[in-house]
Amino acid sequence: MAVELVMPKMGESIMEATILKWLKKEGDTVALDEPILEIATDKVDSEVPSPVEGTISSIMFQEGDTVEVGKVIAMIGTDGEAVVSPSPAVEEKAPEPKRETTPAAVMEAAASAPVAVTNATPDTTSNGSKSRFYSPLVMNIARSENISMNELEAIPGSGKNERVTKKDIMAYLKNRQNGTHSIQPATTTPKSSQATATPTVSTSGNVEIVEMDRMRQLIADHMVMSKQTSPHVTSFVEADVTNMVLWRNKHKGEFQKREGEKLTFTPLFVELVVQAIKEFPLVNASVDGKNMVIKKDINIGMATALPSGNLIVPVIKNADQKNLIGLAKEVNGLATRARDNKLKPEEIEGGTFTLTNVGTFGNLMGTPIINQPQVAILATGAIKKKPVVIETPAGDSIAIRHMMYLSLSYDHRIVDGALGGSFLRKIADNFEAFDINKTI
Repeated sequence: MAVELVMPKMGESIMEATILKWLKKEGDTVALDEPILEIATDKVDSEVPSPVEGTISSIMFQEGDTVEVGKVIAMIGTDGEAVVSPSPAVEEKAPEPKRETTPAAVMEAAASAPVAVTNATPDTTSNGSKSRFYSPLVMNIARSENISMNELEAIPGSGKNERVTKKDIMAYLKNRQNGTHSIQPATTTPKSSQATATPTVSTSGNVEIVEMDRMRQLIADHMVMSKQTSPHVTSFVEADVTNMVLWRNKHKGEFQKREGEKLTFTPLFVELVVQAIKEFPLVNASVDGKNMVIKKDINIGMATALPSGNLIVPVIKNADQKNLIGLAKEVNGLATRARDNKLKPEEIEGGTFTLTNVGTFGNLMGTPIINQPQVAILATGAIKKKPVVIETPAGDSIAIRHMMYLSLSYDHRIVDGALGGSFLRKIADNFEAFDINKTI
């Protein structure tokens, strides 16, 4: 009996994945649920397990290939039967996965799509290749090097189905620099291209050139896209979090002993931010053309730094429905899985508002970039002891208090200064009004 191993769907709006590494080769035996290969999407890296026990009889794609969801990538024989690879015609007829058409799914798909190259208007008559597929990596290189789509289509490809690989485009760039290829400059350059053109960087002298890894390239594209999409405004406020600090210091030992979990500030922040979102629901939204998509679910993304130096944003789903213990367990679990590269695709999808703790690195404040397609992101700064003037029944006095800066970046298309400032002030008020007698 023959079993097809297809490229799995790794979450809504994800329509393809790149094969990073085959863990098995043709002829190898596999057990049920044993990992066969590692794949990567623009969301997360993951392993693909075997759906059956058997023998790998054929592999259809190589490492580095980008494959559409639902396509057969390998065949597994069971009961010792020989397996014949599916013909290209059969493979081409693999069912097209249904795309989500909700506004949120459409925006998320747009946010994760490769950025178009400069002057990248396909010529439908050039080489008859308007349907030629280009991987996100090749598209990113073309964009950064100002290679037009017509120019890209003229590059011979050495990959499967004459696909242009990284090696092909880098060789082309080297030859172009040496004068082997001549490029005719465009007679006119669109204003948008002038505004986003990548400046030329000198590589001579005492320098080291390090290629961005795949995740860093995706982060770079996503951040540039966010700044181009949303007019960013950032507001700041200072909050007295003395009660919160004293309460945590008092209960963190007991909490860890009883629950087996560390009690960090993050679940406290999330709980109080959720309370503010309930009063200002417009910050828990997205923009879809001329429509405002207000989310009823409150899913808080928590920016997490990885050992590699990269960043990922796992999401606490339905944070408004969890108590402090539930939030603490989920925050710790997501952070651990993120650092161990074991997040599931659904654990980084569907965020409606993001929190980033720049204070972890000793920073007082920051101006975070909005995580599209959301419209606001909160940065919490380092908590510092400071002399502060406080009001008492006996008059003003100076006391040592635990203070922190909060900064909110928001999309000025739908969040004006009054709304953004009021929402940020509400968060600070919640922090300052923390109940020091709160029970867990």
